[in-house]
Amino acid sequence: MSPTAAHNSPTQHLYGAHGHVTFLGAGPGDPGLLTLRGVEALAQADVLVADPQVYDVVRAHARAGVDTPLRVETDGTSTAPGPTGGGAADLAMAAARAGKRVVRAVTGDPGLDADAAREMLACAGEGIPFEVVPGIATAVGVPAYAGVPLRDAQGTDVRFIDARSADDRCWTEVGASDATVVVSATLDSVVSVAGELVAAGRKPDTPLTVTAAGTTTRQRTWTATVGTISQLLKSTKVLPSADGGQPVIAVVGERSAAAQRQQLAWFESKPLFGWQVLVPRTREQAASLSDQLRSYGAVPAEVPTIAVEPPRTPQQMERAVKGLVTGRYEWIAFTSVNAVKAVREKFEEYGLDARAFAGIKVAAVGEQTAASLIEFGVRPDLVPSGEQSAAGLLEDWPPYDPVFDPIDRVFLPRADIATETLVAGLIELGWEVDDVTAYRTVRASPPAAETREAIKGGGFDAVLFTSSSTVRNLVGIAGKPHNVTVIACIGPATAKTAEEHGLRVDVMSPEPSVHRLAEALADFGAKRRAEAVAAGDVVKRPSEKRPAWRRARTS
Repeated sequence: MSPTAAHNSPTQHLYGAHGHVTFLGAGPGDPGLLTLRGVEALAQADVLVADPQVYDVVRAHARAGVDTPLRVETDGTSTAPGPTGGGAADLAMAAARAGKRVVRAVTGDPGLDADAAREMLACAGEGIPFEVVPGIATAVGVPAYAGVPLRDAQGTDVRFIDARSADDRCWTEVGASDATVVVSATLDSVVSVAGELVAAGRKPDTPLTVTAAGTTTRQRTWTATVGTISQLLKSTKVLPSADGGQPVIAVVGERSAAAQRQQLAWFESKPLFGWQVLVPRTREQAASLSDQLRSYGAVPAEVPTIAVEPPRTPQQMERAVKGLVTGRYEWIAFTSVNAVKAVREKFEEYGLDARAFAGIKVAAVGEQTAASLIEFGVRPDLVPSGEQSAAGLLEDWPPYDPVFDPIDRVFLPRADIATETLVAGLIELGWEVDDVTAYRTVRASPPAAETREAIKGGGFDAVLFTSSSTVRNLVGIAGKPHNVTVIACIGPATAKTAEEHGLRVDVMSPEPSVHRLAEALADFGAKRRAEAVAAGDVVKRPSEKRPAWRRARTS
C-alpha cells in the first residue's frame, strides 16, 4: 500500500480526525513473520514507537515521513534505538492526543506482553481509541524455528512461564505435572530454572532445549536435560558470558528430545545458516541476490564496488535515443541492467515510455537484464538460448538479410569499459552498429573501516564475485579477503582474475548467472554441513576458524 493511499484508509474513517494507537505484535525477530495487517498498519502510521529489539523489523514498512521519537545511542559499531524520556506509553499517548495515528510495536504478541497490557489500560483510561494487531508470540515462534514441537497427537498440556515473575506455586504446579513447559528466561538464569524444576519434582532426565536469538540467523539451540544443562553450558563455554542477559526460550518436556530435534531443526540446518556473505555489487543489482541468500539462511552484506555515472558526453546517447523513435534501428541490444536503466532514464527525460520500442526488435543478455526490460514493459525478442553472455547472444543472432530486414542498424547502449566482442560479432554478421556509451562505471568509495577489517580479518564466511571488475575493485577499495573466506565466482574469467589476485576459488557457477552462483554456494555449504554431521563434528561456519576474530567482534 502506498503512503498516499494510506491516508484514505478504513482505519481513518473508523476513528475520524481523532488520533488512535495500534498495538502491533512484531513477532520474535524474523522480519518475514510480520503479519499483512501489521504491514498495513505501519504504512498508515504518522508516528512509530517501537521496542528497540524490533525497530529494524517494523521501520522498513513505515512510510518515509513517519515520526520516530526515538533516541539513537552510538557505541562506535552499532546503534541502539530506544524511547526518549517519559517512556513508550507516554510517547504513544501524547501523539494520539494530538490526533496522530500511532503504531506501538512490541516484540512477540501484545496479548502476552504485560507492559503492553498496561499501556492499553492507560489508553482506555484516557479514552484514547486503540486496536490490537496480534503477532507471533516469541514463546511459540522460537520453538517452531528450533524444531521443537510443543504438542503431538497425545495432546499434552503446554504451560508458558516467565521466569522473572514465576512464584513458588507456579514452579510447584509445573514440577508436579507432565506438561510441556515453555519458559521465557535469560541465558544466565537457565540453570536456576532447571534447578527450580528439579526441586519441584521434574525428573533430572527430562529433555530440555534452550534457544537464543530465536528466528534470526544468529539463532543457536542447545539440547540437554534438566539435570545436565548446567554442565553443558559450562563445558561448551557458553557460560559464564558477557551476553548472559540475553533472552532465551527454554522448552522442557519430551517434545524437545534430541532425536526429534535432529529431524525437525529445519531453520538451523539451512545450507548457509548464519553465514556472513559479502555481495560486492551495486545496490540495485544486489537486492534480488541478497533475498536469495537469505532464503538459504545467510546474512548478506552489500558492499558496492562499482558506481554507475552518466557518460561524460551525453550527446551520442541523446542522438541514439531519438533515432529509436525516428526508425533508425532494426535492433537494440541490452547487455546489462544498467544499460536498461540508462535508456529508461533518457526515455523519461523526453517523456517517452515503452511504446517507443514499437517496431524495434529487442535483445537481452542474462535473466536479470530481461527481467529489467519486462519491468519496463518490454518483452525481449531474443535472449541467448545457451551461454548467457555476448558470445551466447551472437550464436543466436540472425545475420543481416536485406530481403527481410528493412534496416541494417543495431543500437548497442553499454558501459564505457565493455569489451568489443559483441560489436565485432554483429559487424561480421552484416550489421551496422551504433556502439554508444550509455553509462560509465567507476570504482566505488571504500566501505566503512569495520567492513574492511572484516574482509581482511576473516569476518566474512564467503564472498560472491560476479565479474572480474568486482574482484579488482573490491581488492582495491577494501583489501584481499582472508584465506578462510570461501570465494565463489560466476565464471572462468572471473575465477582467473581472482586467482591472479592470490585468491583460492572454492565455488564456480555452472553458468554465468548470479542466481546459479548463489545456488552453487548453497550446494557447497550443504555438502560442508553434511560432511561435518557425518563425521560427528560440530557444524561451524568458515569464519569460525578464526577464534581471535570472533572474540574481537563479540567483545
